[in-house]
Amino acid sequence: MPVILRLLAPLLALAALAVPARAAPAVPTAQEAPVAMLVDLSSGQVLHARDPDRRFVPASVTKVMTLYLAFEQIAAGKLDPDQVFAMSPALARDWRRKGSTMFLEPGEPVRVHDLLLGIANVSANDGAVVLAEGAAGSIAAWTAAMNRTARSLGMHGSHFASPNGWPDEGRTFTTARDLVTLARALVTRHPDAFGYYVGRAGFAYKGIAQVNHDPMIGRVPGADGIKTGFTNEAGFTYLGTAVRDGQRLVLVLAGVESARLRARLARAYTEWGFAAFDRKHLFAPGSVVGSARVQDGAARHVRLVARGPVAINLPRGQSPSLSAVIRYDGPLRAPIAKGEEIAVLEITGPGLPPARIPLVAAEAVAKAGPLARIRNALLEPFA
Repeated sequence: MPVILRLLAPLLALAALAVPARAAPAVPTAQEAPVAMLVDLSSGQVLHARDPDRRFVPASVTKVMTLYLAFEQIAAGKLDPDQVFAMSPALARDWRRKGSTMFLEPGEPVRVHDLLLGIANVSANDGAVVLAEGAAGSIAAWTAAMNRTARSLGMHGSHFASPNGWPDEGRTFTTARDLVTLARALVTRHPDAFGYYVGRAGFAYKGIAQVNHDPMIGRVPGADGIKTGFTNEAGFTYLGTAVRDGQRLVLVLAGVESARLRARLARAYTEWGFAAFDRKHLFAPGSVVGSARVQDGAARHVRLVARGPVAINLPRGQSPSLSAVIRYDGPLRAPIAKGEEIAVLEITGPGLPPARIPLVAAEAVAKAGPLARIRNALLEPFA
């Protein structure tokens, strides 16, 4: 059953915030982009959205799911960056030198490490299929794993029919909201792999140097990837991110008519996202935000904290009336692990993009023994 706890102390602090009366820069019109979405990952605020749930063909942005699945398997010990795969004759017939490439040859040994770099930075179609077949036994098995992973992340508007996004008559599709979900998982679950493999200026393999066509790397301060895409079927797409002063923005663009327009919109959106809001910190990392009731636990309540600092973006020149609540499905049932995500802090206000910050358990709560369950049952009316 959903439980809502209203917070008073944060509201008093929010009401006292003074917002400078400075003119905010104008948001890009996005008329040239049928789909656009800009999200502050740290607060969960959607700063701008245009058709965020509209399904579209992602083209090579599909490879972000291939990268994420590979990072998941590496973390689980099922895949090793030093493993060596090779392009099978069947793959060579379909994928040798097809589109963006690492120039792999049939039977040529290549490390997973190099495949990941090629996929992430030069959009290697051959690298993606070699990784998929080598890691899963077949492309079909890999794409099935991609779809299971998408469902586990809550990407309900997405389906993947290939590991690289090559045109497939629309069988591969996604939404801007789902790509933001994927980007959040990529950055938060695998920060080291993301930082190492994604967002390089280019990649050289077999003596062939190629550049990364990301429109923000090296041009927008703090930009560090993630992936461009283009096919005649999809138009120009983009999933990108940038971080400044601990604030990470994620941007999705889809259906853009040209690479030049995609680059202009990506830079304009990102700069607007950092400039148009005043970021107000409410809680330091590790601060207790509230507590939630626990059923059948050694403790009757568990304290709730955020993984990082809790902050909200307020439009410049505005000081809206705000409210804050903690939401969770409760009562929670023990056992609960320390650091387990169990609630959400939601901050809203008139005309303000809502902030939804995940809250985790500050400590573990073991399942109660028989005597403790009896005690909790007796105390339940007084909780």
